[in-house]
Amino acid sequence: MATRALRKSLLSLRWKSDKAQPTCSSKTGHARREIKYWEIIADNLSKAGFSWGCVSALDFEWQTIWIVDAHRDDGKRFVVRAEEKLTAFLELESVIQTFK
Repeated sequence: MATRALRKSLLSLRWKSDKAQPTCSSKTGHARREIKYWEIIADNLSKAGFSWGCVSALDFEWQTIWIVDAHRDDGKRFVVRAEEKLTAFLELESVIQTFK
């Protein structure tokens, strides 16, 4: 009896995970991938001539922080840190706009 219930729950999980798979485009036949907003910001930084990087780390309270930096050959360097990756990129974008 327990085996039957376990099998049903596994089938249920498998069915749910199948529905969560990315959908295919009917025109190209390739899976679609959502572009995250931080990736758009990173692309814009690259187009503006910045080299950039990001890393996650743990602070002294064991909470994850994101550190994002960008620099150019003209000596401009910007470093920000935030609790979320998107927030860090948004702050970096804002700081760079301020010093243009």
